[in-house]
Amino acid sequence: QVQLVESGGGLVQAGGSLRLSCAASGSTFSRNAMGWYRQAPGKQRELVAGISGGGSTNYADSVKGRFTISRDNAKNTVYLQMNSLKPEDTAVYYCNADSTYYRVLSPARLDNWGQGTQVTVSS
Repeated sequence: QVQLVESGGGLVQAGGSLRLSCAASGSTFSRNAMGWYRQAPGKQRELVAGISGGGSTNYADSVKGRFTISRDNAKNTVYLQMNSLKPEDTAVYYCNADSTYYRVLSPARLDNWGQGTQVTVSS
C-alpha cells in the first residue's frame, strides 16, 4: 500500500499562494494516478485536482485557472500550486493515489487517507 505524506499548508491572506507537496512511497509511483482533495468543516471531501500517470489533469471548477497539479516521478512527489487563494479554499487538503485514474477522480472510491495538511486563507 502506498504511504502518503502531505506538507506545505499554512495560514495565508486572500490573494496569496501556497505550494503543497505529497511524498509517496513505493516503486509504482510513476504508474499511479494521483489526486489532491480537500475537506472543509461540515462538508464532504471533494476532488480538487487529479493527474494521471501520463500527465493528464482535471480540476474542480472552483479552482480552475488558480491551482496547478504537477508530479515529479524522480522524487515520488506530487505538488499542488495554489495561487489567488480565497477564504473559501480553507480546508484540510489530502492527497491520494490509485492505479486507475477514474477512481482518483472519485474520492468516495478511495481509502488509505493520510493526516492531510491544513490550509487557512484569511480575508
